[in-house]
Amino acid sequence: MYPTLDKLRYTETGNFFLIAGPCVIEDDKSPFLIAERLVAITERLHIPYAFKASYRKANRSRIDSFTGIGDREGLEILKAVSDRYGIPVVSDIHSEEDAALAAPYVDVLQIPAFLCRQTSLLEAAAVTGRCVNIKKGQFLSPGAMVHAVDKMRHFGNTNVILTERGTTFGYQDLVVDFRGVPEMQRNQVPVVVDITHSLQHPNQPAGVTGGDPGMIGTIGRAAVAVGCDGIFMETHPNPAVAKSDGANMLRLDLAEDLLTCLLKIHQAAR
Repeated sequence: MYPTLDKLRYTETGNFFLIAGPCVIEDDKSPFLIAERLVAITERLHIPYAFKASYRKANRSRIDSFTGIGDREGLEILKAVSDRYGIPVVSDIHSEEDAALAAPYVDVLQIPAFLCRQTSLLEAAAVTGRCVNIKKGQFLSPGAMVHAVDKMRHFGNTNVILTERGTTFGYQDLVVDFRGVPEMQRNQVPVVVDITHSLQHPNQPAGVTGGDPGMIGTIGRAAVAVGCDGIFMETHPNPAVAKSDGANMLRLDLAEDLLTCLLKIHQAAR
């Protein structure tokens, strides 16, 4: 089920895999602290794990929003996390140039939801040969993601993951239609549910996205119950001071209890 992420351990258990980490590389220390904690948890639970952090955030509302510590610096930290812990790493790209820049450093190139229809970006990601995680646009039906998968295959890359991250509901809310999980799995690719971005309250007048982290467990439990292949979540030791997306992150010290619960539901559902 997981041929796209060849560094993932514990795939023989049949457990869902986890993509998790901070929203963005904030400094040269916290990524290692977060990764170390998540590696320890997922090793205990035998959950395949990939570390996620953006080396640069491009889709910011305000001009003064934090975007990163520098492209090369952020990518080098991601590579160091991968090397130190022997795990795959995931990061967003936003342009064709980003694909070529990031591919030597990361195992999975992630296409942000807003950009999932950009053919030239999908082509640039595909030809790197890296696994590509395409987030479903907030404006698209699950069935429409067949075209993103078809584009990737047309450009010679079958290492594709699709991620559900909610659908726009009014101006400042998102909802998750869990029928989309089996619908996107019909494309014969792993389907992930993003249980933190799905709880964003976007387009706030202040220019800072809100969120509802108290519902992370609810979305997660539903996701594994319907048979998703993976869970995506952003986590931080102190979301209140996170430099991006803190309003919808899971506090790091809550991760083990949540994953333990999700694993029990997943095993029961199987």
